[in-house]
Amino acid sequence: MSRNQAVLEPIDQHRIKIRGAARLRGELTVPGDKSISHRSVIFNAVASGEAFITNFLPGEDCLSSIECMRAMGVEIELDETARTVRVKGKGIRGLSESAEALNAGNSGTTTRLLTGLLAGQSFYSVITGDSSLRSRPMARVINPLKQMGAQIWGRKGDTLAPLSIKGTTLKGINYSLPVASAQLKSAILLAALYAEGETHLSGLIDSRDHTERMLKAMGAPLQVSTGELVMKSPAAELTAQNVSVPGDISSAAFWLVAASVHPDADLTLRNVGVNPTRTGILDALDEMGANITLLNEREVAGEPVADIRVISAELRGTNVSGNLIPRLVDEIPALAVAAILARSNTRISDAAELRVKETDRIATICSELAQLGANLEAHPDGMTIKAGAKLRGATVQSYGDHRMAMSLAIAGLLLPEGEELEIADYRCADVSYPGFWDDLRKIN
Repeated sequence: MSRNQAVLEPIDQHRIKIRGAARLRGELTVPGDKSISHRSVIFNAVASGEAFITNFLPGEDCLSSIECMRAMGVEIELDETARTVRVKGKGIRGLSESAEALNAGNSGTTTRLLTGLLAGQSFYSVITGDSSLRSRPMARVINPLKQMGAQIWGRKGDTLAPLSIKGTTLKGINYSLPVASAQLKSAILLAALYAEGETHLSGLIDSRDHTERMLKAMGAPLQVSTGELVMKSPAAELTAQNVSVPGDISSAAFWLVAASVHPDADLTLRNVGVNPTRTGILDALDEMGANITLLNEREVAGEPVADIRVISAELRGTNVSGNLIPRLVDEIPALAVAAILARSNTRISDAAELRVKETDRIATICSELAQLGANLEAHPDGMTIKAGAKLRGATVQSYGDHRMAMSLAIAGLLLPEGEELEIADYRCADVSYPGFWDDLRKIN
C-alpha cells in the first residue's frame, strides 16, 4: 500500500494496524484539558450556584468524576456531543452520602482529589475503581490527610484502594510535600477547606497549578506565594464559576512530537492550554531543536492559551531531569518517541513517578519501543534512549495505558514504507482523548 493512502486499518475491536504516513498536514483542535475538566466538575459541585463548562473532556476518567459527584447528590447535565456540562452546586457542606461505593474507574485524579474532599464531610464513603487503579499507591495522599485527623482505611496497610473514609472534623497542618504532585497538593487543599485553622504547604509545590487558580477564582481563602501555599476554611460559600476548558497540552504532545520528527510535516494545533506549569514538553522539544511557534497567545478564564504551529526539524538528544519532570511527566512516553529518532542520545532521570502510573511506564516504554528497533536502557528513575534507531514494523501492547497507545501510534506514523505496526488494546486512548484515531486520519 502506498504511503499516500490511509495509514490506519482496524483489525478488530481490540487491535489496529498503522503504516507510515507520507506527510503530516492540517489543523487540529485537541480535546479539553483533562486536569481542568476534572476540577471544574468537582470544585463547582461544592460551590454555590450554577456553572457552565465548555470544551469539557468527555473521556472515561472525567466521566468517572461526574458519576461520583452525581452519586453524592449533585445535579450535573452532560452533553457529550457538544462537550458541555452544567453543574448545580450543592455548597461546601451540601454533599450527601452515596448509597453505593464511588467508582472512580481508572482515574487516579478522581480518587485522590475525592479522598481529600471526603475526609472532612459528615458522612461515610468508599472509593474504588478498576484493577489498575486498585494497584496504584495512595499512601502519599492518605498520610498527610491522617495528620489532619482524617479517618481513612485501605488495603495493604491503608495504601491501596478501595478506600474507606469516615468523614470527621479536620485540623490544619504544616506539611512539606515530598514529591511534586498536583494530585497530592490538591487533595490537601480540598481537605483544608474543611479544617480548623490554617494549612501551610511547602516543599515541592511547583506542580501544575490549576487547583490554585480555580479555587482562588471561586473565592477560596488561598494565599499563593513563592515556596508556600496557605489555605483556611472559607467564611462564606465558594462561588460557582463558568469554565472554558483549553485544549490539553498532554494531548497536543503527540502531534507536537509527530510533526517535529516526521520529515515532511506542518501542523497547527488550536486553542491549547500553555499554563507554564504544564509546558515542559515545549521546553524539552525546544532544547532538542524543534521548530515550534506559539501564535495568538491569550488568556481564557484565567488560563493562558495559544495556537501552536509545529514544522519538521532534525532533533538532537537532551537531558530531561529535575524541575522539568513535573511539568512533562505525562508526556514522557511521547517524548521518548522523539528521542529514538534524534541524532544524539537522550537521558531521562528523576522520573520514578513513571513507575506508578497506569502501568510501569519506564518498563513499557523501553519494552515496546524496543520492538520497533529502538535502543533504550531502563533505570530506576528513568531511561537512556540511544540515537540512531532504524524503525521496523512490530506487534506491540498498550497494556491498557492510554498514553502508551497514542505514543505507539505516533511511532507507527514514522515507519518506513512497507512496514506495519499493530497495536493491541488501542481503544484505551478514549480515557483521555476521545477521537484520537479520527484526528490521526485527518492529518495525512
